[in-house]
Amino acid sequence: QVQLVESGGGLVQAGGSRRLSCAASGRTFSPYVMGWLRQAPGNEREFVAAISWSGTRTYYADSVKGRFIISRNSAGNTVNLRMNSLKPEDTAVYYCAAEYEAAIRVFTTQDEYAYWGQGTQVTVSS
Repeated sequence: QVQLVESGGGLVQAGGSRRLSCAASGRTFSPYVMGWLRQAPGNEREFVAAISWSGTRTYYADSVKGRFIISRNSAGNTVNLRMNSLKPEDTAVYYCAAEYEAAIRVFTTQDEYAYWGQGTQVTVSS
């Protein structure tokens, strides 16, 4: 199993930037996709971004494309989400997620992920 711990949430003004990190531990020697999903109050959890185990394939939700950047360290056990040009509608609890996958692909729905972090709150003030 993989254990995930997020960090980096907080309060930021609209137009500002924030970086979230997710550290994976446990059975990390097998290849796994990592992703970020978010949930705002009253809304369902939605996909934000994902990265393949190799780090060579990424995918973004249309709502964050061009503003957010997902990356993975060389060891593959930490994933970052750089969020730029933040908007009030980006306010949500951001969850890191992982699922084992040997192919170079990503997952874009919450049902495809088996492992989750506890979430970190990001609040964007207008």
